[in-house]
Amino acid sequence: MNGRLLFIIYPRTKAPKQYPPYPQGARGKLTGILPGHEERMNGQSRNKLECIVFDFDGTLAELRLDFAEMKNKIHRLAASYLPPMAASPTLRALELVALYAKELEKINLAAAAEFHQRGHALIRGIELNAALHGRLFPFTRPLLEDLRRRGIKMGIITRNCEKAVRIVFPDIMEHCSVLLTREHVLRVKPHPDHLLQAILCMKVHPCVTLMVGDHPLDVETGRRAGTLTAGVSSGNSSQGDLSCSGAEWVAGNCQELMHQLQEQGHI
Repeated sequence: MNGRLLFIIYPRTKAPKQYPPYPQGARGKLTGILPGHEERMNGQSRNKLECIVFDFDGTLAELRLDFAEMKNKIHRLAASYLPPMAASPTLRALELVALYAKELEKINLAAAAEFHQRGHALIRGIELNAALHGRLFPFTRPLLEDLRRRGIKMGIITRNCEKAVRIVFPDIMEHCSVLLTREHVLRVKPHPDHLLQAILCMKVHPCVTLMVGDHPLDVETGRRAGTLTAGVSSGNSSQGDLSCSGAEWVAGNCQELMHQLQEQGHI
């Protein structure tokens, strides 16, 4: 390196705000109530949800992303930089890029930075292409409007990029209070910070928040953040898988889920 220092800089987002000390793992019970919530949470009102946070792809919109092909392309890209290495088949695309970049740092910092940039560009390209063929479920806008009329706060969190989400749902901010894509957070779901940052923005407590998604990853995110959780089988996961992951509610799609919640008096 001819005596010169080479600094590797990866794209980063602004650090999320510090969170209050939320209780973790409020499994199916509205516990750990914040000061000022006690009176509102007495009696039947204890069952009422104040906030619902949705995943996007497979939950509010048709799932067009081919995650297996995305990972295969990342593996092929990595093969042009590194000798063959073992990688857990459960690793997701973003985590694969991070893993290979970390290995490359041991060999060549410049190559690691280049791979990181190319890996994320590859993922983004696949997401944008899928978004061009994507669409919302027919029930999505009416469902969100109904929840708004009921006074329920709504947010959307996704590992997808913001541009892809807005291609599919250009008027998204007319229907929810918060949108957090991967560019908006340092740690994406299943890390609880992704969900907790959305909750903090809406000034609600995890114990009166429901996390809804089409994958066990979404259920895991909610469990780690201390929210209630619901799984919908409108993506690639079965209702059995979602139930086994620990979801309190399971339904075929968000419309069916809202009917369940309404019948049970939660919304």
